[in-house]
Amino acid sequence: MNDFYLSKSLFMRGMQCHKSLYLHKHHPEQKDKIPPSREALFESGHEVGLLAQKLFPGGITIPYDPDNYDRLVALTEKAIDEGQRTIYEATFSFDGVFVRVDILTRGKRGWELYEVKSATGMKDMYQSDVAVQYYVLKGAQLPVSRAFLIYINNQYIREGEIEPQKLFTVMDVTVDVESLQDAVREELKKQKEMLDRTMPAIDIGPYCYDPYDCDFIGYCWKHIPEVSVFSLKGNKKIPFEFYKQGIITLDDAPLDRLSGNQRLQVEAFRAKKNSMDRQAIQGFLDTLHYPLYFLDFETFSPAIPPFDGTRPYQDIPYQYSLHAIESEGAPLKHSEYLAPPGIDPRRRLAEKLIGDIPSNACVLAYVASFEKGVLMNLAGWFPEYRPRIENIIDNLVDLALPFQKRYLYHWQFNGSYSLKIVLPALVPDLTYQGLEIKDGDMAMQAYTKMQTSHDPAEIERIRNALLEYCCLDTLGMVRIVEKLKEMAGK
Repeated sequence: MNDFYLSKSLFMRGMQCHKSLYLHKHHPEQKDKIPPSREALFESGHEVGLLAQKLFPGGITIPYDPDNYDRLVALTEKAIDEGQRTIYEATFSFDGVFVRVDILTRGKRGWELYEVKSATGMKDMYQSDVAVQYYVLKGAQLPVSRAFLIYINNQYIREGEIEPQKLFTVMDVTVDVESLQDAVREELKKQKEMLDRTMPAIDIGPYCYDPYDCDFIGYCWKHIPEVSVFSLKGNKKIPFEFYKQGIITLDDAPLDRLSGNQRLQVEAFRAKKNSMDRQAIQGFLDTLHYPLYFLDFETFSPAIPPFDGTRPYQDIPYQYSLHAIESEGAPLKHSEYLAPPGIDPRRRLAEKLIGDIPSNACVLAYVASFEKGVLMNLAGWFPEYRPRIENIIDNLVDLALPFQKRYLYHWQFNGSYSLKIVLPALVPDLTYQGLEIKDGDMAMQAYTKMQTSHDPAEIERIRNALLEYCCLDTLGMVRIVEKLKEMAGK
């Protein structure tokens, strides 16, 4: 393989940005560190791909060998010559492009290629993804008759063993893929010519994040300060419009072109001052009543539904933290639940939750729409607990509202009302920085790792880290309410 050899994934990278492709080929050392969330996404995609193979059972897999692509092509040719009707990861090369087809099966009129996606619907870039495979297979003289996209049906509800025929949707994209062949040929030509020249002078743009997050953000965005016009919340086009005019810092942002919330954000940042509406804050506090309960769930949402009654990507709770104040001046109490590895956590969690929260208690959650969704799922899974769960929902209050509505705005919020931003700004002694787990994505990945670990010490370490993280979420909410009361009193 020469240095300019392209694969399907590299072609798609080049479709998004030629500079990204150039950096990948010539300066891979400039790549950002792969975040655990992306690694988890890769692993999930692999699991989905293996399950999709059950739609076409009896095939053989061409084993991956990154050091010998020619061998993979030869193994594929051998399998075809021997009459194999279904091949997983079939490998072909043509016109300097190397592709591996998720599923290749012999149909009535010729070979059919199937691309498997862990998404829940069709996206424009998927057609180009399949089109470049179709181009290579046709060029390699394989008689391909049809091309398909396989993606997840998010309305599928598991009952018993997974049924691949129901879990997946299969879409014929042959007509669209054939119409893209000239465009694929032209784009490949452009990419090869670009790779043989100096790095293209491509500035940052929306394509840095669309359709995928580029892994050269750190390199290409190094001239952008941590707080800049790209920190502005709201219309995503405005920051790039400012950038094209040479406006990068918030100090230079023209106030007359900003929305009300953006103007508040910029003025607060410039003056390093906070703003508050004490009457509105007090109005929010007046909606609260004792006993006060502070609730936070942690969930995981696998592509392949793991339990009966669950759908793909449905939020499944495995943990909660609950702080409680029974009356004015009463001591703070705490209860929690974290499912042990290897079980369906839903019933035990639901039973403990309704035992921990008394009827008609005021339950606060931060961005409560998420907790409400989890509670509604629990009520659907366990109808016998529906009345108690619906009582919790009826008494749910969103603690994010005063910050979302800008009743209180701290200049360090930087336009956000995320708990991870609000808490350290208002309560500096509470921070996530020293924790092993710092956000919900990390918690989900840690829980997943705990399921597969066979090391008791590792399981215990992960368990303690999860409990510490979730506990801080609800303790932080308690401190935020205390801060709101203090500010309203002033």
